[in-house]
Amino acid sequence: MIQLYYPKMKKKILIISSSARKRGNSDTLCDAYADGARSAGHDVEKVRLAKLHIEPCLGCYACEKSGQCAQKDDMAGLLPKLKEADVIVLASPVYFYTICGRLKNFIDRTLPLYPYKGFAGKKWQLIISAAEDEKANMQHAVGDFMGFMECMEEPVIAEPVYGIGAWQMGDIHHKPEILEQAHRAGENA
Repeated sequence: MIQLYYPKMKKKILIISSSARKRGNSDTLCDAYADGARSAGHDVEKVRLAKLHIEPCLGCYACEKSGQCAQKDDMAGLLPKLKEADVIVLASPVYFYTICGRLKNFIDRTLPLYPYKGFAGKKWQLIISAAEDEKANMQHAVGDFMGFMECMEEPVIAEPVYGIGAWQMGDIHHKPEILEQAHRAGENA
């Protein structure tokens, strides 16, 4: 029997970490994902939104005509990276059962790319962390992500990484099975 070998293609992975805390729980899960992806031979870039200046969307729709946002801030550098990436990871701590405002602001500012042509077939990954011990209690945050995915053209959506039971900074280090899940998700990007 002839067995064909198909090497894995090297992918460009963009990780958007919206944690306010460097090395916070969701940010640490991003690092585990990145380690897994790099071990599989992928190119990985992690962006910490807390280090950038990104204003809220003005809803002016100037981008409809020009394809460019009227605001001149750090989002201008992220839009081309989104287009170039094969895999986009969005990571957020869960506040009041939903994604954090920093990630929602980022999502709103992707409007210049709408209707997201060229995003067909991109793989999307959600990483969330919360004090909650049950995945079911994090479904509002997943719903926020899925609402964004509804606007995408044929997205490939990976199973979310749930950083459950991680409230205080560093709690995720006591959850090796979750860190391993994030690492495996990166390997399988």
